Amino acid sequence: LYVSLLLILLASVAAAKPLSSLCLRNLDEQVMFNAVLENACSEQGARMSAMDSSSRNAGDMLDRLTLTYNRTRQASITTELIEIISGASALEG
Repeated sequence: LYVSLLLILLASVAAAKPLSSLCLRNLDEQVMFNAVLENACSEQGARMSAMDSSSRNAGDMLDRLTLTYNRTRQASITTELIEIISGASALEG
């Protein structure tokens, strides 16, 4: 849209050389600024996506470690209970 408006302006004002060079220079600066801005936004989006994935993976790892810890603790408690019951039944019998 901006380029077509600029071309119409340049075609209708053929004698206005300083105006056309100013518009073209302004357009170049704007295109460069938009490219740099788009690059920065893209990089930020990639970082956010990577951090989200990393956080999700860390949560999954924490869940697995908690489950392993609880199973080990439960097995240890069960072993102690069996030892206590076995000792008590040996004293009775």
